Amino acid sequence: MYKVKVYVTLRESVLDPQGNAVKQSLHSMSYKEVSDVRIGKYMELTIEKSEKDVEAQVKEMCSRLLANTVIEDFRYEIEECVAQ
Repeated sequence: MYKVKVYVTLRESVLDPQGNAVKQSLHSMSYKEVSDVRIGKYMELTIEKSEKDVEAQVKEMCSRLLANTVIEDFRYEIEECVAQ
């Protein structure tokens, strides 16, 4: 069994209005040292072991569904774990 952590973020070239709103709110709360905020998504997948290559599967899932590759980048971490 594998536990996969997927991080999806907007590409640097894409404006992030939600991130800007959070930054402005932090500044209004006197956290002036925050220079930038980018909002993204975090997902955890649990995948049963199979004959398929888990990394290839995760990359395909990200490209086809979990991230909009036109405006978002993704990265992932795969760790093998013991079933509970």
